[in-house]
Amino acid sequence: MAPIPTPSAEPSDVPDSYVGLGAEAAERQARERGWSTVRALPPGSIITMEYLVGRLNFEVRDGTVIRCWKG
Repeated sequence: MAPIPTPSAEPSDVPDSYVGLGAEAAERQARERGWSTVRALPPGSIITMEYLVGRLNFEVRDGTVIRCWKG
């Protein structure tokens, strides 16, 4: 029987530290800190509820991150 794969570890990071940053600067910083997927979403976007290890989500209004969460 094949072994169960071990998921990648997430960066040790605090999502709230991105709030208030410009969207481009926040994405650059997130990638430098090791996030494999970074996505910027407008407020109220409809998204799936699946949790993806290594993904960081930004809610962006007028070019500024107003909310950030993992998954």
